[in-house]
Amino acid sequence: MPASLRELRPRRSSVSTIKKVTRAMELIAASRIIKAQQRAQSAAPYARELTRAVSAVATFSNVEHPLTTEKENPTRAAMLLVTSDRGLAGAYSSSVIKEGEQLTRLLADAGKQVLPFLTGRKAGAFYAFRRREVARRWDGFSDSPSYADAREIADALIESFLTPTEEGGVDEIHVVYTRFVSMLTQKPEVIRLLPLEVVEGEEAPDDDDILPLYEFEPDAETVLDELLPLYVASRIHYCLLQSAASELASRQKAMKSATDNAQQLIERLTREANQARQAEITQEISEIVGGASALAEATASAD
Repeated sequence: MPASLRELRPRRSSVSTIKKVTRAMELIAASRIIKAQQRAQSAAPYARELTRAVSAVATFSNVEHPLTTEKENPTRAAMLLVTSDRGLAGAYSSSVIKEGEQLTRLLADAGKQVLPFLTGRKAGAFYAFRRREVARRWDGFSDSPSYADAREIADALIESFLTPTEEGGVDEIHVVYTRFVSMLTQKPEVIRLLPLEVVEGEEAPDDDDILPLYEFEPDAETVLDELLPLYVASRIHYCLLQSAASELASRQKAMKSATDNAQQLIERLTREANQARQAEITQEISEIVGGASALAEATASAD
């Protein structure tokens, strides 16, 4: 049975209101994503130079640092899962959570116990609904993370990594985040954060090659103690910035799709309302004509 005009008008009005909201959220996300991209690009040179410094110290020194030492028979692994604080961002949070679940299964199959570290309310809600225990949670900065937030997370992860496994520590740390590829593509990725892997090159140097001479003051171990925590915080900050840009791009795309769907629904409801109005007018005319015919017949019979 087709809806009446009285039912269609409120529905069309409510859809119009929703369209205004989704359009506003689309514009807000579009304005913020430019700043998020700029922050990610500005952090890249610092991270690149810090990586070079760490590689130089680790390559040209014989110091074995706890953050670069591979542990034998690892049994526990920490996973930092980066999600959003708010919804209405399409499949952004669900995609990275799905990637985290796949990593959890892989680590469990390897005989490792997974200790979750979560950022974003979406990850917290996912684990709370399933009544899973988590090590730490952070939220409130998913769309605009600062270096202070990254440093707080890095300190917690490093502390857990340096703690012996028997006392609740972990042997390795993985990060699950979303890499910003373009406005249309955001890809969930997994990186192993600790222990650090320093790639020194595939080919060995020739005997005639002159290697650079590095001098570390006061010593290489002290330099590593200062550089490696900065390096870990820089990597986490970069992941947070990439995730923030991905979240805003996904939200803009989702809100644009919602706005387009609302416009199509408004057009359909408008057509149905016009048809219902025409049907009511036709029915009223039919009733008037029928009433006039009946009155004419009654008058003729009386005469």
